[in-house]
Amino acid sequence: MKPSESLIRQLALLESQSRILEPESSLRDHWMKEVYAYSSQFIDSLEKGPAFVEPEDGPEPMPFSISDHPVPIEDVLNEFDKQVNTTGLNPASGGHLAYIPGGGVFPAGLGDLLAAVSNRYAGIYYASPGTVRLENFLIRWMCSLIGYPSSALGNLTSGGSIANLIAITTARDRHGIVGDKVPQAVIYLTKQVHHCVQKALRIAGLGTAVVRYVPMDNQFRMDAGALEKQVAADLEAGLSPFLLVGSAGTTDTGAMDPLDKLADVAGRHDMWFHVDAAYGGFFILLQEMDSLFCGIERSDSVAIDPHKGLFLPYGLGAVLVKDVEALHRSHFYQAGYLQDVIDEASEPSPADLSPELTKHFRGLRLWLPLKLYGLAPFRAALQEKLLLCRYFYEKIRELGFETGPEPQLSVMIYRFVPPSAADANAFNARLVEEVRKDGRVFLSSTTIDGTFWLRLAVLSFRTHQSTIDMCLKVLKEKIEHLQA
Repeated sequence: MKPSESLIRQLALLESQSRILEPESSLRDHWMKEVYAYSSQFIDSLEKGPAFVEPEDGPEPMPFSISDHPVPIEDVLNEFDKQVNTTGLNPASGGHLAYIPGGGVFPAGLGDLLAAVSNRYAGIYYASPGTVRLENFLIRWMCSLIGYPSSALGNLTSGGSIANLIAITTARDRHGIVGDKVPQAVIYLTKQVHHCVQKALRIAGLGTAVVRYVPMDNQFRMDAGALEKQVAADLEAGLSPFLLVGSAGTTDTGAMDPLDKLADVAGRHDMWFHVDAAYGGFFILLQEMDSLFCGIERSDSVAIDPHKGLFLPYGLGAVLVKDVEALHRSHFYQAGYLQDVIDEASEPSPADLSPELTKHFRGLRLWLPLKLYGLAPFRAALQEKLLLCRYFYEKIRELGFETGPEPQLSVMIYRFVPPSAADANAFNARLVEEVRKDGRVFLSSTTIDGTFWLRLAVLSFRTHQSTIDMCLKVLKEKIEHLQA
């Protein structure tokens, strides 16, 4: 039966309309020119621009709109600038000294552009062998950094949260923690572990497992001796220790757990040893940090975030796992519609090693900067961040602030205790709020055992000594203002 003439005419009309989605080169060039000009102006404004702008009381009603009609790129960029890019925290600013700063090196954006335009599917080897080879190469490179064997692999994730979830799920299945075994299973960590670990435990069905918060020393590091005693007590009680989570750089204080000693305990009791190195992991690129990372190579899995320690834009973490077969068993599933996928023995597919099936080609945002820059400037930037934190530690004490432990990485805690203040916690809460209102730098706070602390987190590649001096100046001004 032949198609009707009306159907042919309708298809022709729809084709002419849908071809608008494939613009001519002149329009593409115009869009690229305008986007690049905006991006370039944005980057050039960062050094003197604010790190934080207080949002107004509320956004105007329905600030965004979509219609059937096109809008010029200039108007779109103006709307983006006004509604998105001018208020709140500016994560691209070197003055972002809070939380764990994100990065945003320029070539990563070019990598994302190439990934989006080429639209290679990064989930299955059969669909794009080169894509999977590239991402697996990057994962193996990270495995080699921490001393894992060449047989180890993992997955490029959206960040540390999914990386930790994948590792914990694999550990659960590797140890057969299912059904009535869950309430008897014991997990060991400290109160300084990142909250995404507790979130991952709940999502992985381990919410009813026994969680032991191991005591810490005066530098907020897990006490390996206390851990050993707790494991022995749990075994005596008939429980099943199975998972130990250490931290290579905590978010609150930057503390490094004694990884080698923790690996000893995990090995003696056949526990899965996972290290959350999402923040601190890439400091392993610095030779002077070897002693702090000793033992990480003995772990079973590691979470590490290139969008932190390699200064990339948000959206690229990694999980590294020694037992790839266990990782595969936890995440592999065969669907009928994928029956055409041929044997892919040469390279494991990311879709078989993670919860994701639809997978963005994240690897380009890491590979391109590493190729264009080489590793040397990344090492220099990491070294600079370590020294900037130590510099701040000395200078803030000169201003009369109380400090926490001497920084091991590039995060530290501090607070001001004025003689006249009845409530130091309230005073420091006001202090951090005044700094935010000022906007030249952005600081965050934390509460540990009832004490309110300010945090310094130095990890933006745009943070330099002038930024830290500005932060010290702002703090001094606000202290004087509040005391007056």
